[in-house]
Amino acid sequence: MDLVKHLRYFTVVAEELHFGNAAVRLGMAQPPLSQGIRRLEEELGVRLFDRSSRRVRLTEAGRAVLAEAGEILARVDRLRALAGREEGAVLRAGIPPDLGSTVIAALIAGFEAACREAVATGPGEPGRGKAVGEGTGSTEAGRGRAGREGTGRGVRLVPTEMWSADQAAALTAGTLDVGVLRHPIAAPGLSFGPVLVQYPGVVLAESDPLARLSSVHLADLAGRRLVLYPGEPGLHEETLGECRRHGFVPQEVRQAQTLGLVMAGTAVAFGPRVTLPGLCWRPLVGSPLAWRISVAWRGEAGPAAEAFGAVAVRVLKENAGMTDDGAAPVRRVRSRPASGFLA
Repeated sequence: MDLVKHLRYFTVVAEELHFGNAAVRLGMAQPPLSQGIRRLEEELGVRLFDRSSRRVRLTEAGRAVLAEAGEILARVDRLRALAGREEGAVLRAGIPPDLGSTVIAALIAGFEAACREAVATGPGEPGRGKAVGEGTGSTEAGRGRAGREGTGRGVRLVPTEMWSADQAAALTAGTLDVGVLRHPIAAPGLSFGPVLVQYPGVVLAESDPLARLSSVHLADLAGRRLVLYPGEPGLHEETLGECRRHGFVPQEVRQAQTLGLVMAGTAVAFGPRVTLPGLCWRPLVGSPLAWRISVAWRGEAGPAAEAFGAVAVRVLKENAGMTDDGAAPVRRVRSRPASGFLA
């Protein structure tokens, strides 16, 4: 059990005295938050809240734990800040796993290149910006000055693959500095960079009859099972709503982090172009699905967070085919047979 994470959950619920409001602040669904509080109560052996259908109140034990929890969390934050000063500035970044290894590698390489360029040009040259990480305006992303590569004083990117809901909770809790989040997501207190949009296609087994087509209508998928990645509840709801509007009601919706079910021919999935043995990717006619994404941070962005955001926008455009939100997608038109397509 991650005691620090659960104590952060507890303090937010104690401040809100409402599980729904606390879940919104933490950027997570209410059921896992309630489960987390129950696990903390079991770990401590006390009941922290009196719950009823009308109100939530702290127990005597809960009030005592709240005072200690605040001190523990403050000490943890101070410890992390101290460790960061000793190692040089660190930027903790969350990245959705479904972006793929190529995009994630490009993000890391692009940020490292931006740090090297900032160090090489120097903060004092006319017309040049500050070195990445320079300044005192940010407590997390901008700690310390960027130094020479290899000295331990430059900004070091520490990426973690996390789904958007987990990233929002970590940003709120202060355990992440920046994240790459998919919309829509309820995350009060977070700031967002430019919104990019991606128009996913459908991923099919090579043996699927639809693989013979150059493009696919959503309605052509009727009767099939659908695989969605976990940890993106807002995107799931939006995607399924668009599917219903375009005539595709999945026989079953499964959550999985791999495309094994698709490769086996038992389901389809949505996503960017893939080139894997046993799978084929086809664009969706009319680009009915629009997945939006942006970099997010808590409070005011420091120089390192701003640099990461600029790199992320460039990499997602160049390597993931994303465009600025509002740019018209390329429309693909294909007449559907009068009788439809038999799945």
